[in-house]
Amino acid sequence: MNAPPQLELYLPALPKSVPDLRRIVRQYLDAPCADVQLCVTELVGNVIRHLGEGTPVRVRVVRADGGRTRVEVADPDPRALPVLLRASGDDESGRGLALLDAMALRWGVEQGAAGKTVWCELGEA
Repeated sequence: MNAPPQLELYLPALPKSVPDLRRIVRQYLDAPCADVQLCVTELVGNVIRHLGEGTPVRVRVVRADGGRTRVEVADPDPRALPVLLRASGDDESGRGLALLDAMALRWGVEQGAAGKTVWCELGEA
């Protein structure tokens, strides 16, 4: 039995939802996927931190060509764009997108009138 071509979930961005989301992603990919889980966690965490708990999000994980995996997190605010920071050793935050940038083959933001989608693509594990 083949896995569906994509996993798509609609949920409120809540800290308590993240462990379940990581488990669902692992079940969907049916393989160790710590990098994918970390990217999902970071992108949903950014929504929680910058837009607030309970913000509705769409999380999509897609198996792409060449063994790649694409992770997308969409939210309703087209203005709150992620910014890649270089955190110093004393900073308590600001490392998430730098970590995602280091792990992902590429990442970006697609803006629309009703929101934005932050995405990344990871290579084969």
